[in-house]
Amino acid sequence: MVNIEIYTTPICPYCIRAKALLDRKGVSYQEFNVMRDRAKRAEMEQRTGGHTVPQIIIDGKPIGGCDDMFELDFEGELDGLIGVA
Repeated sequence: MVNIEIYTTPICPYCIRAKALLDRKGVSYQEFNVMRDRAKRAEMEQRTGGHTVPQIIIDGKPIGGCDDMFELDFEGELDGLIGVA
């Protein structure tokens, strides 16, 4: 089973869009709200090198943000990464 983690804030339209894509793909993910959690945001930055949300990690590998995930989907690579046939 693939482990998908996504760092978000509730007011971010890109976060909503990224989660909607994962929901359409039918995969589960663990979401971390970093809006008011400085420690979790620091963890996100340390793990991903990114400072904006969303930051998406698939099986321990940071893939970037919303646009990066949609690009992987457009190129036909996302399904393989998230275990969707």
